[in-house]
Amino acid sequence: MKFRRKQSVTPDEAGAETTATDATTDAAAVESTAGAGFRSQGPWDRSEVTIDEDDKTRIDLGGLVVTARPGLELRLQVDEASQQVVAVLLVTSEGAVELRPFAAPRNEDIWDDIRQQIAAETARRGGTATEADGVYGKELRVVMPVTTPEGKPGTQPSRVMGIAGPRWLLRATFLGRPALTPVHDGDLESALRDVVVVRGSAPMAPGEPLPLVMPSNAAPVQK
Repeated sequence: MKFRRKQSVTPDEAGAETTATDATTDAAAVESTAGAGFRSQGPWDRSEVTIDEDDKTRIDLGGLVVTARPGLELRLQVDEASQQVVAVLLVTSEGAVELRPFAAPRNEDIWDDIRQQIAAETARRGGTATEADGVYGKELRVVMPVTTPEGKPGTQPSRVMGIAGPRWLLRATFLGRPALTPVHDGDLESALRDVVVVRGSAPMAPGEPLPLVMPSNAAPVQK
C-alpha cells in the first residue's frame, strides 16, 4: 500500500482528484442487505476481531485499523493548523472512500442528526443531497457543483453513509465509481469491510472524532 500525507482538504476536493463528472447518481445498483445485519461482513469493532501484531498488512491509525491491498493507496488528511489527522482516504484507480470515525452513545443513533447536517451544508453550498436505502441503512447521494481541471463546470457525485457500531459511528464517503455504481466485491467496498474501528474505553462526547494518528512506519510524501 502506498502512503501519502495530504494537507487539509475537503471531501469534495479529495473526490475531484479521483473524478469530476457531470453524471448523476445511479441508484439502481444499490444492493439491499435488510435482515442480514448491516455489519455482518464488516467493518468491525476491535472487540470482534483478532489482530496479529506481526501482520504487516494491518495498518494501525489509532481510531482505525485498515488492511493493505494491492493497488490501494492510503492518504491521510491533516488539519494545517493543528497538524492532526482528521480523515483517512483509501484510493484506487476507480475512486476513493473517505473515513471519519466518531464516538456515539451506547443506545442512540446519531446518524440521523449528522445526515441532516450534511444535507443542510450541501444545500448551502449549492449542491443536492437525496436520501436512499443503502447497504448500511439510510445514506445520502450527494451531487456538488465543481470546476473541472479544464476550467469547465461539472458535478461531483458522492455517496455518504453512516455505519453504527458499539459506541461509535463510521462515516464513509465514496467518490468516483462507487458513488455511482456500487459493486459488492469492488476493491473499495471490500476495503471498507476490512476496516476495524478502535473506540477505546475513554469517555467521549457523542459526535467527537476518534483520534487518528500516522502509522509508525510511514514515509510521508508531501503533495
